[in-house]
Amino acid sequence: MKALDFKTWLEQLNALNRGQKDRLRHTLDRRESAEEVIRMIEHSLQEKPLCPYCGNTQLQRWGTSCALQRYRCRQCRHTFNALTHTPLARLRHKDQWLTYTRALIDGLSVRKAAHCCGVAKNTSFKWRHRFLQSPAQQKAQKMQGIAEADETFFLESFKGKRHLPRKARKRGGKAAKRGTSAEQIAVLVVRDRDGATADFRLTGVSAKEMEPALGPLLATDVILCTDGAAAYTVIARNLHIEHRPVNISQGVHVVRGAYHIQNVNAYDSRLKEWLARFHGVATDTLESYLGWRRMLERFGLKVLPLKTSTGCTS
Repeated sequence: MKALDFKTWLEQLNALNRGQKDRLRHTLDRRESAEEVIRMIEHSLQEKPLCPYCGNTQLQRWGTSCALQRYRCRQCRHTFNALTHTPLARLRHKDQWLTYTRALIDGLSVRKAAHCCGVAKNTSFKWRHRFLQSPAQQKAQKMQGIAEADETFFLESFKGKRHLPRKARKRGGKAAKRGTSAEQIAVLVVRDRDGATADFRLTGVSAKEMEPALGPLLATDVILCTDGAAAYTVIARNLHIEHRPVNISQGVHVVRGAYHIQNVNAYDSRLKEWLARFHGVATDTLESYLGWRRMLERFGLKVLPLKTSTGCTS
C-alpha cells in the first residue's frame, strides 16, 4: 500500500463504530498470533534443516505452502515444509494454536476449548490429540540418585465407543468390584528426587511385566524405593541395583529418614485429581493424558511465550 493510501486508511478509522473497531482489533490480533506461530515453527526447522523423507541437508527454497516456507530436497526431490511428517501437519487455523495451547495448560474440556478458540467441537477434539502426540512420547530416559516407583490404577473406559462389551457407565462410573480387577488399567509411575518422571501402561503388575519398563530406566547406581511388593525385590535383584522397600501396610512410611515413596505417591494423587475434571478418560488415549500431565508438571506456564495472553479460563 502506498504511503498516501495508508494515510487515508488511517483517517477513515475514526469513522468506524465500536463494533467495527472490535472486529478490526480481533482480526489484527489473530493475524499477529498466526505470524507468531509461523515464526516459531519456521525457527524449529532452521535450527536443523533436514529433509523429512531422506535426511539430506541439501535443500532449496520452493515457494510457500499454508503461509509456511516450502523446501525441495536436491536429492530425493520431495517438497515439504516445517510441519511435514509432524502431528500438526495439515491442521488449519494457526492463529488459534497458541490459544489452544493455553486451553491445554488450563485443562479445559473439549467444548470449552472449542468455544475459547472459536472452532467446532470436533476440531477441538482432533487438535487435543494431535497436540498431545509429542508430549505422550516425551518422558524421562534415565533416573538418577533415589528413584521411587509405584503402580496406580485407572478404571478401564470405552469412552467415545459406539459398541461396548458391557453396560455403559455414567460420567466415569465405578468398578463393579472393589480393589484391583480386570476393569482396572495398571500404570507404573517412576519418579526421582529431581522430578524426572516416566510412566508405563502395563498389562499386569508382576515382575515379568514391570522389568522391561524399569530396566532401561534405572542406572546401575540408582537406589530404588518401592512399597513391599515382592515383584520389585525380584526386579532389583535381576537388575543388580540397590532396593529400599517401604512396608506401608505395617505403618512404615520412611526408612532411615530418606527412603520413601511419598514423592511418587504425591504425583499420583495430583494426576488423579487433575484427571477427575474429564469425567473418565478413554483407555485408548490414556497415554496422551499421562504425557499431558507430565508436560504440565515439567513446564507449567512456560509452555507458552510469556507475552501470550489468550483469555482462556477454566
